[in-house]
Amino acid sequence: MEKQVHILIVEDDNDISGLLCNMMKKSGYVPQPAFSGTEAILYVEKKKWDMVLLDLMLPGMDGEEVLRKIREHHHVPVLIISAKGEQQTKINGLRAGADDFITKPFDIEEVMARIDAHLRRSSTMKRIEEKNQLTYRGITVDTDTKIVIVNDLKVILTAREYAILELLISYPQKIFSKANVFEAVWGDDYLRDENTVNVHMSNLRSKLAKASPTEEYIETIWGMGYRLK
Repeated sequence: MEKQVHILIVEDDNDISGLLCNMMKKSGYVPQPAFSGTEAILYVEKKKWDMVLLDLMLPGMDGEEVLRKIREHHHVPVLIISAKGEQQTKINGLRAGADDFITKPFDIEEVMARIDAHLRRSSTMKRIEEKNQLTYRGITVDTDTKIVIVNDLKVILTAREYAILELLISYPQKIFSKANVFEAVWGDDYLRDENTVNVHMSNLRSKLAKASPTEEYIETIWGMGYRLK
């Protein structure tokens, strides 16, 4: 079954919002209207989106602030659709993280062509990235860039902490003894230096817990070692 494409439409004008939603439905996408910046952020925090269409002139929190908040934690394609068509506004929007800028009044066919093009590009990038990624229960480890994302939050790890996490996530059902961990991560013989492994494992657990307080990712199997829970 083909995955549904979910698009968040942030537009306070009922007529334009309705037009965009109908366009999305006719193309087989699943639209979700949001009529203010605050409502948009609630939706962004609630679930993952394949694309966001964003007006700039919104009640309360404006579109520029919405874009900044989205870009703090999310890489979803954002297309600005706005009546503010000044060149500097476009430049500012693109520099702030927007993927495209469409000026109102817009041509329906052009909007759909741009949406389709960005979705294709995003899908291609996801497939490329997934080849070099390890994932487990909300954790994503990019083995090329060594970037770790937990529930859409970037977690900064030391080289040893990263190596421990990559080891565990590569074999999520396997129990690793302290000797296994030390020899794999430090590349040296294990000489009963339990404190070194304990400290790094504790620091790793703490950083993962800060990103996802309700989850416990690393399980201690007493007398045996560690594995992902």
